[in-house]
Amino acid sequence: MVVALGLLWGLNWPAVKFMLSEIPPLTLRAGGFSLAAVALLLIASGIGHRLKPAKGEVFSLILASVFIVFGFNILTALGQLFTPASNAAIIAYTMPSITAVLSVVFLGEVLHRRLVMAICIGLAGLAVLASTNLAALVAAPLGPAIMLCAALSWSIGNIVMQTRKWTLSPLARAAWFFVISALLTWPLVLFFEPLKDFRPPSPASLWIFTFHVAGPMVTCYVLWTILLGRLSATIAAISTLIAPVVGVLSSVLLLNESLSWQKAIALLLIVTSIAMTLVRPAEQT
Repeated sequence: MVVALGLLWGLNWPAVKFMLSEIPPLTLRAGGFSLAAVALLLIASGIGHRLKPAKGEVFSLILASVFIVFGFNILTALGQLFTPASNAAIIAYTMPSITAVLSVVFLGEVLHRRLVMAICIGLAGLAVLASTNLAALVAAPLGPAIMLCAALSWSIGNIVMQTRKWTLSPLARAAWFFVISALLTWPLVLFFEPLKDFRPPSPASLWIFTFHVAGPMVTCYVLWTILLGRLSATIAAISTLIAPVVGVLSSVLLLNESLSWQKAIALLLIVTSIAMTLVRPAEQT
């Protein structure tokens, strides 16, 4: 299941990049959020999970969904309009290090030497990636900047999740995250991407959209919920190490993106940074 999570989340990067050539980003996200919300609500209710939030839990539920699903997914879709999917995947997966820094600031966690090294290695990875074509980055920094904001959004959402004790199961929470995100996205679609201008995508995009919803959204959240019940969060998070590698390699293979030595080194450094952030020494566990 850990491997399946890494593969599905990794393959989602070239999938979204491909669909964006035919489907506007807000429309893509609104449709995906809506279908995933319906599927997860049916699954959660079908296996007996309570869906009604406890008193006082609604605001935290909305706040977490704004950052961890709505913000992250909207920004990654917009960011991929301006940067290759492989670069986007590498930049986005700085999120474990950003989360660790925010945990020190807002949750009072200790800033260990290992965490400092992980952050420095992650920054080195971004520097190597930027060196691939520094002139182009300076001339058009929008894509990487949006992707960094996406990583920050996901990290803030994780902090919000950790600031309270939830009564809803992780699966029920995920269902509500997609419900709230869909409700937030559709008004943006109607304003910025009027449906009268929408052109039906090709069969290829429709098949990939089906994979996008059924795999990275629905299946991954169900699997993640099961894994958290069976394994430690650190072991379950190994899928986070697999996803950027799959994202970069699949973008190279499926979208014919280039794999420069800078990109390969940046990927190695980012994965190393994630591993150092997730796997803590025995005295910290």
